[in-house]
Amino acid sequence: MTSKPESYKPISGNDLPRFAGIATFMRLPYVDPRDAGEVDIGLIGVPWDGGTTNRAGARHGPRQIRDLSTMARNVHHATGIKPFHLCNCADLGDSPVNPVDIGDTLARVEKYYATVVDQGILPLSAGGDHLITLPVMRALCREEPVGMVHFDAHTDTWDRYFGESKYTHGTPFRRAIEEGLLDPKRTVQIGIRGALYSDKDKQWGLDQGIRVIEIEEYTEMGIAAVIAEARRVVGDGKTYISFDVDALDPVYAPGTGTPEIGGITTYDAQQMIRGLRGLNLVGGDVVEVSPPFDMSGNTALVAVTIMFEILCLLAEKVSQR
Repeated sequence: MTSKPESYKPISGNDLPRFAGIATFMRLPYVDPRDAGEVDIGLIGVPWDGGTTNRAGARHGPRQIRDLSTMARNVHHATGIKPFHLCNCADLGDSPVNPVDIGDTLARVEKYYATVVDQGILPLSAGGDHLITLPVMRALCREEPVGMVHFDAHTDTWDRYFGESKYTHGTPFRRAIEEGLLDPKRTVQIGIRGALYSDKDKQWGLDQGIRVIEIEEYTEMGIAAVIAEARRVVGDGKTYISFDVDALDPVYAPGTGTPEIGGITTYDAQQMIRGLRGLNLVGGDVVEVSPPFDMSGNTALVAVTIMFEILCLLAEKVSQR
């Protein structure tokens, strides 16, 4: 495939130092999402954490991720994929949100992403807490449900918090399954661990047919077998990747709202995402980066590196259309 226009390429660190210029995702050009018809992959921030049940702060995630994304470069060192040569990529800005109204935020995010999806753009998002994936799926999965490869310490298939709260960062995939957006039998969750409120907390997802790989099984299986299992579960159908940074051990990503020790290493995470190469991907996100709990920015650096891994897969998929 021929290279895409220079107008959609990142600013080179050889032309402008990485610490200079206006921060955009991976130093890409900003494009108004209402007029982004030439864009193939849109990088989007959702600065919202109104679904958080304990340690807030993920609303600041997209801004810090943009800042740390100046470290991204053009060529994947292991696969050789050149995402910015394969397709047009751009920063489409932040979705509108309402910091004091969950319902209004869900509607705003869905409307924003519908504008993006209707132009044929694949979304790659930075959260924000994990509830943001629900309105993204509402826009992305209007015609048919998708499968999902989900990296997380938690299943996020719980029902309610505090009695009647159906919409929190612990419930998005239960709601997505109930709404017909997510196919549970084509969903695999990797890295699940941590104590539960009740022994019933994880049963609902298993009853729906979700393949849950808890951290103990993950360790016993090994990376290659986990990749093979994930590919088997999602098959050839449309698939979404959702990566919660708390899937990682907090020694690698302390800046998150619900850290759980005994998690995945950053290296393993990179290997697993690379192992998803060739799947029928329609989008992805990296969520739950909470800068107040990691002022060093390392968690945001981890997040943008995972975003780059996913971007390479999406770009290769676009180039094969």
